[in-house]
Amino acid sequence: MSAGEAAAGPGDAVPSLVKDAARDTYTPSARRLERERFKRTRARRATAVAAGSTLITGVVLFLAVVNSPGWPRTRETFLNGHYAREALPKVLDGLWLNLRLLVVCGAAVLVLGLLIAVARTLRGPVFFPLRALATAYTDFFRGLPLVICLLMVVFGVPALRLQGVTTDPVLLGGTALVLTYSAYVAEVFRAGIESVHPSQRAAARSLGLSARQTLRFVILPQAVRRVVPPLLNDLVSLQKDTGLVSIAGAVDAVYAAQILSSKSFNYTPYVVAGLIFVALTIPMTRFTDWVTARTDRRRAQGGIV
Repeated sequence: MSAGEAAAGPGDAVPSLVKDAARDTYTPSARRLERERFKRTRARRATAVAAGSTLITGVVLFLAVVNSPGWPRTRETFLNGHYAREALPKVLDGLWLNLRLLVVCGAAVLVLGLLIAVARTLRGPVFFPLRALATAYTDFFRGLPLVICLLMVVFGVPALRLQGVTTDPVLLGGTALVLTYSAYVAEVFRAGIESVHPSQRAAARSLGLSARQTLRFVILPQAVRRVVPPLLNDLVSLQKDTGLVSIAGAVDAVYAAQILSSKSFNYTPYVVAGLIFVALTIPMTRFTDWVTARTDRRRAQGGIV
């Protein structure tokens, strides 16, 4: 027997034994059992109603589509199995370009967007030209349609005939994507930076941190953590918009589908390309929803400052 057990004495074990016995003999009351049974019944009823209504809606939509006058022609033009099997390998080859653009452009957008956001939040009159330039950049590229930006960069830059400037449509198309999405991401970062309470900055400065150290070690970590869900939403949009580089002539998934459709005058390859993009987007969307819900729970529990 240890010294602690000896010091405790036999009388101190009585409350513990009583608690254990009470725990072992506890039985829920009839009212609690009835409440739990009611909750289970209501949950099963709600699930059955939701499944039934979904099934009925699906059947009605299916019958409305297949019984329409133009359904046979539509099925042959857009849902042809032969052309789908023929298009799938070539569309997947083109998709590899879209994925590379997503990775490279996504990283560049995050870096450039963060720099623009920091420039817009710099304090002091000496930084006014930098703030004005960052504001003009975000206002211009947020207002400019992405398609027009792609056309201007892809066809305008080669027309300048500048020495050492690439004319590769993939690089130019990726540049247009970075220019446009950096403006949106910069506003997301700026919102995160401005959402940090001023007391955080004041506390950091009172501890002897410089303005640069305060921004790097106090403000930015909190701001970035808060804007992860909207950043993931922008990443989902970027994934879809990588297909617009086909305007420049880059053979991605969309352009591969266009080539096949122009040969057969059948639009099934477009449907195949669209379904592939949807299959890639849905997991990212669900992951974004999970991150958003997790962030909300942690904020509600006080886990995020």
